[in-house]
Amino acid sequence: MTSPLKLTCFTLGHPLPVIRPAPVQRAWMEDTPEKFAYRCLPLAIANTAGWEILCPVDLTAIWDGGQSKEAVKIFSSALPDDLPFSHFGSGVLTFHVSVLLQTEPGYDLFVSGPPNRPKDGIQALTGIIESDWSPYTFTMNWKFTRAGVPVQFLRGEPFCFFFPIPRGLTEAVEPEIRDIAEAPELQRNYEIWQENRHQFNRDLSEPGSAARREKWQKIYYRGELPDGDLGVPDHRIKLRLRGFDDRRKRDPAV
Repeated sequence: MTSPLKLTCFTLGHPLPVIRPAPVQRAWMEDTPEKFAYRCLPLAIANTAGWEILCPVDLTAIWDGGQSKEAVKIFSSALPDDLPFSHFGSGVLTFHVSVLLQTEPGYDLFVSGPPNRPKDGIQALTGIIESDWSPYTFTMNWKFTRAGVPVQFLRGEPFCFFFPIPRGLTEAVEPEIRDIAEAPELQRNYEIWQENRHQFNRDLSEPGSAARREKWQKIYYRGELPDGDLGVPDHRIKLRLRGFDDRRKRDPAV
């Protein structure tokens, strides 16, 4: 088990936004037949691999296609301080993140929209922040993709998703290309899987077959290799992230 890694959320005199471990549920995944989208373990893991900040109010925004700041209009009954704004122009909607998030030395913060949660008419932009030394807050930005299309953000909807990553991780990677024949054990398992998968898909069309009863192959989900061996001892089918523990000092008299 890895040692705990501190991720600290400093309040700045503003109301604390709702920050939570990201849930696995997605409306479109719920709507798939028999919720089959959740059978894709990589999707489900990605959904929950970080924390979300939730929108505090209901709002509607629309972009007229222009590049000025005034090209984005925001409609809501909420106070202006609770609303996103048009800061950059160019059809970008900017949300305040009214806390300061700090990672441990050597860790950055990957910030984007919630994964696998498409939103019509607008796309979350992604940033990587050196959050171990920076005393600066950041904004969460969304780029309109269609002019004239109203876009809603509802109270309680996530507008920001983040998680720490080691700085320099990708630069340290040494990508290379090899023929799979150079890795005989990997090739053997791949060929077993490939044949099993083809056979499973063929059997799905046969009434009463084992494949029909099983519905989908679960070997990756179970963390198994095609030859029946265990893939890795730390295979996960679910993430359990901690919520932020409120350790602010309180006046006992209050």
